[in-house]
Amino acid sequence: MEKIITIENLTFEYTQGENDEAIRALDNVNLDIQEGSFTAIIGKNGSGKSTLAKNLNGLLIPTSGAVFVDGYDTADDDSIWEIRQRAGMVFQNPDNQLVSSIVEDDVAFGPENLGIDPAEIRRRVDKALEDVNMGQYKQKAPHLLSGGQKQRIAIAGVVAMKPKIIIFDEPTAMLDPKGRKEIMKIIEELHSEGITVILITHFMEEVVGADRVIIMSEGRVLLDGTPYEVFSQAETIRAANLEVPLMVELGERLRKEGLDIPKGIINEEEMVKAICQSKSKN
Repeated sequence: MEKIITIENLTFEYTQGENDEAIRALDNVNLDIQEGSFTAIIGKNGSGKSTLAKNLNGLLIPTSGAVFVDGYDTADDDSIWEIRQRAGMVFQNPDNQLVSSIVEDDVAFGPENLGIDPAEIRRRVDKALEDVNMGQYKQKAPHLLSGGQKQRIAIAGVVAMKPKIIIFDEPTAMLDPKGRKEIMKIIEELHSEGITVILITHFMEEVVGADRVIIMSEGRVLLDGTPYEVFSQAETIRAANLEVPLMVELGERLRKEGLDIPKGIINEEEMVKAICQSKSKN
């Protein structure tokens, strides 16, 4: 796979207080994101993960260093619309993204601003709503929908712009468990269609389907690898004041009981298989 995002020595600072004290939110971050990949970025509040997300489509500009999206420099004002067309963003509060009084008008808003032909907009809106299982609500008012339904409409609005990349900045933070599950299913389906997915989250169970997990701490990359590589380092994760996935914790307890359970297992099916294999050896 080819690189679609390149982050070089990215540092981002903001100021606060009466004295404009400089706060470093990102500290010399270097990362490459591969086209078509699913990358999950985890970290506690203040770790820099959401600041990183906003640097990926030009909402924030690096204090130093650079971010390139599909070859375009986010600091180049002349490239910002090219970048926004390639890298769509979904935020945690869907109310901040909904702009119209009718669902289908909301989904059409982005493509209309791109100057897309009306007939093509119609096709894109219908497909995007079907992709998020909201086709039957296209004439509804967004304010009458549930939180999970609103988030699906927000996702449809981004999908209708046909970006190569979708950055999800804690999209399930305001949803109940059922709503979170529905949104994660949509994210995984979009990835299966070839869209590059970057998921910012603090829910460990949401990273199971990712190709790659990055853990942020104090503005830096603490761990970076496959889910198995990252979650094999449970003590490092806990030292960053983060919880480990339930299956990782279960594996630790079973190993203490003498079972031969590999480190890094994060889903139930593989845990059941590992337990059965361990029992058969005994």
